[in-house]
Amino acid sequence: MEIQLIGITVLWIFLYGYLIVASIDFGAGFFAYYGTITKKDHIINNIISRYLSPVWEVTNVFFVFFFVGLVGFFPSTAYYYGTALLVPGSIALVLLAIRGSFYAFGNYGAKESHLYTFLYGATGLLIPASLSTALTISEGGFITVENDSVVFLVGELFTSFYSWAVVFLAIVSVLYISAMFLSFYASKAKDTQALALLRKFALFWSPPTILASFLVFLALRSHNIEHFNRMLDYSYFFIISFICFNIAVWFVYQNKRYGTAFIFVMLQFFFAFFGYGASHLPYILYPYITIDTGFTNETMGVALVIAFIAGLLLLIPSLILLMRMFLFDAKYVEGTRDSRKII
Repeated sequence: MEIQLIGITVLWIFLYGYLIVASIDFGAGFFAYYGTITKKDHIINNIISRYLSPVWEVTNVFFVFFFVGLVGFFPSTAYYYGTALLVPGSIALVLLAIRGSFYAFGNYGAKESHLYTFLYGATGLLIPASLSTALTISEGGFITVENDSVVFLVGELFTSFYSWAVVFLAIVSVLYISAMFLSFYASKAKDTQALALLRKFALFWSPPTILASFLVFLALRSHNIEHFNRMLDYSYFFIISFICFNIAVWFVYQNKRYGTAFIFVMLQFFFAFFGYGASHLPYILYPYITIDTGFTNETMGVALVIAFIAGLLLLIPSLILLMRMFLFDAKYVEGTRDSRKII
């Protein structure tokens, strides 16, 4: 396997990890705010707080690894994406800062505030919407080069059906993944009231997730027919993803095996995400950057691959340890031990 392919695969694994972990975090913030305004916070917010408390600080590790690695492996992406993502990227960074700050204020410093909860919930939907523009731009049609200068076609982005379809998919996927995980978490905590409500959220957001996926397929056909045709070559990835979706929803509908259901949710997005990524190759930014033309020199590439694989091997055990100490510790899950009392 070529070093370029190994590099982009490692980066895609980091991005997939961020997709799952961040979606749970972002969706949990929205559900916490929903619980507050509907006077159901006493039902679900304890479960959400027990999840967020130990993990909110580590969510963005995957995000940082991916973007640092992308520029390291493919330096020319900084030239093209630097202009295109200046506005949406800056918005995302500001929203991430707001989200982290107000979570800390609301949980560790100040009294409970509806404003803090609103900001935490709203940013949970706005951040994935803004970050999704990176995948949208990678399909081409939103960047042009004039006189050796990159020009970002903002109007094209905001009037593109494909762009809005991706934003819609990003938002509903966040809510679906988060609701599925929190349902599992509530079942593990034996919190029947929270489980009943979160289960309804999971079932409610399941159809929009599939609808949004089909809309993205349809929009891509008119936006980038070359990529659409390559996706058809990898159709078995998406068929398996759809099967996993049905199994996950069936378990939740039957009100059983929530842990197994969430495993199938992760498999659902794994096959869809890697099917999309494989069909997108060799392009990183259509039609300007491919994994061959944009790759750094081989020596640097080998060093980066070793460093990022080492980082992945360090990060995964760390997350497993975090889950064992907090998320899946019996006393902590059931709310009989505070995370801040463990250390």
